[in-house]
Amino acid sequence: MSESHPNRRRSRTTLLIGLPLLVVLLLAAIIGPRIYAASENSNAEAAPAVSLASPTVAPDAATGTPASVEALSGRWTAQPGSYAGYRVDEVLNGADVTVTGRTEQVTAEVQVDRTQLTSARITVDMASISTDSSRRDNYFRSTALQTDRFPQATFASTTPVDVAAMTSGGTSRVQVPGELTIHGVTRPVTLELQAAHADGRVQVAGTAPITFADFGVTPPDLGFVKVEPTGQIEFSLQLARG
Repeated sequence: MSESHPNRRRSRTTLLIGLPLLVVLLLAAIIGPRIYAASENSNAEAAPAVSLASPTVAPDAATGTPASVEALSGRWTAQPGSYAGYRVDEVLNGADVTVTGRTEQVTAEVQVDRTQLTSARITVDMASISTDSSRRDNYFRSTALQTDRFPQATFASTTPVDVAAMTSGGTSRVQVPGELTIHGVTRPVTLELQAAHADGRVQVAGTAPITFADFGVTPPDLGFVKVEPTGQIEFSLQLARG
């Protein structure tokens, strides 16, 4: 009988040590993902927006046409400071996380004929898009997007669009129908654009929703973390005549 007391004491000691440890582990499982989500969400880039202020331009007294119409006409190309990328939502153990990827490896050519945007083409180097996680980036490049086979994504407009509002001052909002190619698959999309024109420059910020399956891309699902099946492409273009 005398040997049972030490055994009981050891059992109680083990229980007393084990319970707090179990509580800590449970709290880590519950709170940890939320702390991670809050940290990741704070790292997400803001949505692209136009900051260039277009001056209000009075119409020509003789013709009624703003002088900025001719200033807007011509070929415009992307300049340093332009970027493109994506915005996706992840679910980590029930916690929602927003992730943004960005690259400045972007080329663009936009043609405007007076008040008509007649053509636009944007090309993005997909292998250079990066987030705050190299592991996530490697997965997207190698497995999801296969950038070794499909290194670029492109958007090409398919319909002329009226941009007369850009000649009257302020930020204009336009929709540009076109074709988006990602992962070697081309689908019709409509870009939602903000645009402004001032001092010989044009700034454009745009977004478009995408469904990964439409482009033959399978979003990651590792059990504890899952990427939602839809996302958004985003870009901000600083354009100059050229």
